[in-house]
Amino acid sequence: MILVDSSVWIDFFNGVSNAAVDRLEALLCDSSSTLATADLVVYEVLRGFRSSRLLLEAQELMSELTQVELGGLTNALQAADHYRELRALGYSVRSPMDVLLASYCITHGHLLLHRDADFASLQILGGLDTWPH
Repeated sequence: MILVDSSVWIDFFNGVSNAAVDRLEALLCDSSSTLATADLVVYEVLRGFRSSRLLLEAQELMSELTQVELGGLTNALQAADHYRELRALGYSVRSPMDVLLASYCITHGHLLLHRDADFASLQILGGLDTWPH
């Protein structure tokens, strides 16, 4: 399964052209890919829309994908452990959502499509498979 971070979705919906958006577009067109979105990523993306029409279009597209829930005690505890491990190594991750998403991907062995520097420090923990690698 491939989870997509808000950094890529936001660029996608804003019409930004970059390698991550190109990869997302290819995955959206590939019926054999198992593309998923996470509940908290949906929140991060949809909160920024100003147009109701565009919001509904984005919500519809994201709702068609496999949905996963990042919240929950098990993932929250794992994410807190990951955050503390990184802090002990001298790294700070700006977004708590990124830690939750990375922890979920690590635990479930999912690939993460992103365009966010925070995930580079999260890869230090091991087990996080990302695109780009």
